[in-house]
Amino acid sequence: MTDCIFCKLISGKIPCNVIYEDKHAFAFLDAEPLNLGHTLVVPKKHVETIDKMSSVDLANLSKAIVKISKGISKLSDGMNILQNNKKVAGQLVPHVHFHLVPRYNGDGHDPEWKRKHNITAEQSEGFMKKIKSFLKQ
Repeated sequence: MTDCIFCKLISGKIPCNVIYEDKHAFAFLDAEPLNLGHTLVVPKKHVETIDKMSSVDLANLSKAIVKISKGISKLSDGMNILQNNKKVAGQLVPHVHFHLVPRYNGDGHDPEWKRKHNITAEQSEGFMKKIKSFLKQ
């Protein structure tokens, strides 16, 4: 995709700090990191959201994520792995990417997600039934 910043990074049109590259995956340091070592891992094939990826492409990307995670784990006290889909979920670049964010004791980031919604049992049951119907397709 010609206007995708990640595709431009992958092709070398825009320079970046490359951490890892193989036939399927490309990993580089985030330009606006949450912590030292914040790495983005992207598929070389342009795809906007994870639900649009084939299971083979996701498996290939996962191999790179595991490999890089092993290195980050040796250099940090922990790690968050995040993947957002669509703008409403915080996806700023419409190209699948995983954030590997090293965590350090005392880094000041709150490690807990704050639950803001009170979901009823009925709402959960309705959602569960709907999603199960999609999984049968």
